[in-house]
Amino acid sequence: MVPHLITALTGPINELEQRMLDAMPAIERWFRLEWMEHTPPFYTSVDLRNAGFKLAPVDTSLFPHGWRHLTPEMLPLAVQAAMAAIEKICPEARNLLIVPENHLQGASDLADLAQLQRIFNLAGLNVRVGSIDPEFKKAVRHALPDGQSVEIEPALRIRSRVGLKHFDPCTILLNNELAAGAPGILEDLYEQYLLPPLQAGWTVRRRSRHTQCYEEVGKRFGKMLGIDHWLIHPISHSAEAGKTKAKRLEPLRAAVELTLSKVRRKYKEYGIGEKPFVVVKADDAGDEAGVALLRDVKDLDALQDSGALPKGGHWLVQEGVLTQERVHDAVAEPVVYTMDRYVVGGVYRIHADATNGEGVHAHGASYVPLAFEHSTHLPQPGVRPGASAPNRFYMYGVVARLAMLAASYELEATDPQLLELA
Repeated sequence: MVPHLITALTGPINELEQRMLDAMPAIERWFRLEWMEHTPPFYTSVDLRNAGFKLAPVDTSLFPHGWRHLTPEMLPLAVQAAMAAIEKICPEARNLLIVPENHLQGASDLADLAQLQRIFNLAGLNVRVGSIDPEFKKAVRHALPDGQSVEIEPALRIRSRVGLKHFDPCTILLNNELAAGAPGILEDLYEQYLLPPLQAGWTVRRRSRHTQCYEEVGKRFGKMLGIDHWLIHPISHSAEAGKTKAKRLEPLRAAVELTLSKVRRKYKEYGIGEKPFVVVKADDAGDEAGVALLRDVKDLDALQDSGALPKGGHWLVQEGVLTQERVHDAVAEPVVYTMDRYVVGGVYRIHADATNGEGVHAHGASYVPLAFEHSTHLPQPGVRPGASAPNRFYMYGVVARLAMLAASYELEATDPQLLELA
């Protein structure tokens, strides 16, 4: 399934595609050199937005869900990437423990776990699932609609190691965002590999730090490619609530106004007739804390009064990027999955009731696989820009890898061991 763009097949996005295709050897070399200096996050999912005039990542998850959407054709890519990652981290690895979210949301989350378990099992590991929820006391086997099953067991801390009864893993794979903080059971694990590390959780992680790292990456990549990095970067500013109730929203108001003014200038520069907007997110929490869309700073008080403003007092104000792709007239947003330094697949998240300025996380969204998996869908140099799905997907993969590289910078900046050496 290849969604169509509702914009004309001309303009900045197609010039960007052409530049990436022309510079493919230079781009791949650039990434190789980066990975010589930096360790990629173990896995990510990157939400992209294709506005027709720019392509930008709007969210990078370090504990990606949605693995059930990877098709059987994509599975070999994920297995090979898993093998490469494990060989670098723990070549002698035999056992892997997956730690899921404490509160799983039904069959879809269980299907994600089953897919992850299958990927790492095919990569040559014994894989089991262990919950760190202190309320979880007894193993439970869940049957899935496709005939598979997933058994979740209570994780145990035995001295300096975490495992299960009669199961001692070399590596622990977190698929849990640690929204409530880093639990004691996972701290001070000096004898096991914990992936991703604890600083990837929301206790430490900040969206603003990631966007700063991405801007740095985007500028360097843009300079190498000879493009305005705004074409692949959403303008962002962070804000912290004022000290008094009367001035609580003043820093946020200033950040919204600053972001909107910068976006207006860019729209004017590129002759874009759309009205700019921003998205306000919690800086120190996932989307469950709320996401608000603003087209005018004057609407901020109404958002606050209605309770629609994201929770907490630390916010990220991000340029809103339009979504100009459609599947059967429904808004379609690409989500790209990576493991180690490789793109392993992706999906389009689609929603018939969403507008081109909204995200489609809402209840009722459905998913269509991206066509990364077909060997015939390798990039096709020489094809007219905008007319080749493989070329579009190559461009998506490049931008997703830029976000993954930014996440690597981000994790290095908060690595407690590196901070001690600084």
